[in-house]
Amino acid sequence: METRSYYRLCSSCKKELPFESTFFRCSVSTCNRARMPLTFCSLACFEAHVPVVRHREAWAEEDLAPSRAEWEREQAAEVADAAALAATAAPAMTVTSTAQVARPERRIVAACGAISPLGLSQSEVPREVLIVASKLKAYIRARSGMNTSDGAFDVLSDIVRELCDAAIQKAHAAGRKTVMDRDF
Repeated sequence: METRSYYRLCSSCKKELPFESTFFRCSVSTCNRARMPLTFCSLACFEAHVPVVRHREAWAEEDLAPSRAEWEREQAAEVADAAALAATAAPAMTVTSTAQVARPERRIVAACGAISPLGLSQSEVPREVLIVASKLKAYIRARSGMNTSDGAFDVLSDIVRELCDAAIQKAHAAGRKTVMDRDF
């Protein structure tokens, strides 16, 4: 578990927000997502954020940072939830795509929580979005005329991670240090 002397960093100026201090949040829901909540040390930092993200109507909501003990409990609960989710996750998932139309459906076994050949645990691997949002949105719009929710990118990134983990395991089992198309 991470040990630090502050609750979060200001999203504008990167100043440390101490535990049990007052800070500001944006009233817009997309700025308050669980993975990347925006927090501000002052109203000036909040106001610098508004024109950048082009909010039509937004205001700063004052909030109080938790104590260090409360924050540590939250972190421990998140770790426990992630472990429980990994333990109860389905051991295999079915993957089909337009590229697999001519081939039969394949089952991909995810290596959830496993140690990679490089020795990095699942918690040390970056959890960034792996999907190019503009390309996916353009594909879905061209294919169906539909819009794409921002929530789709995290889910698709998780699917890509599982596919990559399985391909890494196959390449490692074959004694290679290169993941190839046949590993997928």
